[in-house]
Amino acid sequence: MSAGLLGLLDDVAAIAKLAAASIDDVGAAAGRATAKAAGVVVDDTAVTPQYVHGVAADREIPIIKKIAWGSIRNKVLFILPVAMILSQWAPWLLTPILMVGGTYLAFEGAEKIWGRLRGHEGHAKPAATVGPEAEKALVAGAVRTDLILSAEIMVISLNEVASEPFFSRLVILLVVALVITVIVYGVVALIVKMDDVGLALAGRSSELSQRIGRSLVSGMPKVLAVVSVVGTVAMLWVGGHILLTGADELGFHWPYEVVHHLEEAAAHAVPTIGGFLAWLVNTLFSAVVGLVVGAVVVAVMHVLPFGPKHADEHHADEHHADEHGAEPVAGPDAVAGPDAGTGPDAGPRATPGPDER
Repeated sequence: MSAGLLGLLDDVAAIAKLAAASIDDVGAAAGRATAKAAGVVVDDTAVTPQYVHGVAADREIPIIKKIAWGSIRNKVLFILPVAMILSQWAPWLLTPILMVGGTYLAFEGAEKIWGRLRGHEGHAKPAATVGPEAEKALVAGAVRTDLILSAEIMVISLNEVASEPFFSRLVILLVVALVITVIVYGVVALIVKMDDVGLALAGRSSELSQRIGRSLVSGMPKVLAVVSVVGTVAMLWVGGHILLTGADELGFHWPYEVVHHLEEAAAHAVPTIGGFLAWLVNTLFSAVVGLVVGAVVVAVMHVLPFGPKHADEHHADEHHADEHGAEPVAGPDAVAGPDAGTGPDAGPRATPGPDER
């Protein structure tokens, strides 16, 4: 009886060790997948605070919570099932889809740079909102934007763990979805409320508290600016790296091979920091590829006359002219205005009626 009990305990211990090892594997894989999607995560963190710009202070956290729940629904209910189906039955589609996401990332990064060069921001900043309907529309717009970013995050993460068994992939992606959402919107909430913390500290009697409070209030715009720059660079780097590795997997080898040879040369040049130099070379060339590809897409979308953005700007100019009462230029068949009869080519004036004499 005791021998059987000891055997059972040994089996339970072995199962526990196996479960612990599986949890460690899932945690490690989720960590790798999350790190791989860092560029999109930073961009998501930089973009989201703009959606609560101008709203009442007591509505900032509730709005962020609603956007966070919408982000979880996007990842778990919509993106994850599609990603799992593709990875199980059509894994050959993952690389092209990932490259489409990489191209979009490169476009987003290049568009931000183009916007700064022109003096415009890459993402529109909503005006202050009042009332439940406006708040509902704001949250819906933020969740729609999050759908694109979340899709990129999940596909990038899935590609990192594509060799894992089905249920392991499912658990890993669920962990990634929850962890990234908590990180992104936790940081967003911290950023958004940091100026309120600064104001509260600035109102205290302690001189040290006042100094810290004023530093927080004045420093948060700079923090957001740094996060935005890092997000732009990260998007170019991640997008370019996805395009390089994806092209290599599809048979277009030489761009990735050139970068790989340069990585190895940098690693052997200074062995003490060879790993860091190799990573730096890869990051630099990936960012350059992302910038070139993104610039081409920006040119199509913004600069060339047949791009959709050009058409949108044309309609916006017409709307702006209508709002300010601008008159369209009269064509040759335009109807004459009230002063049309004063010109040399004017026709005969109408004979005044009896009440006009």
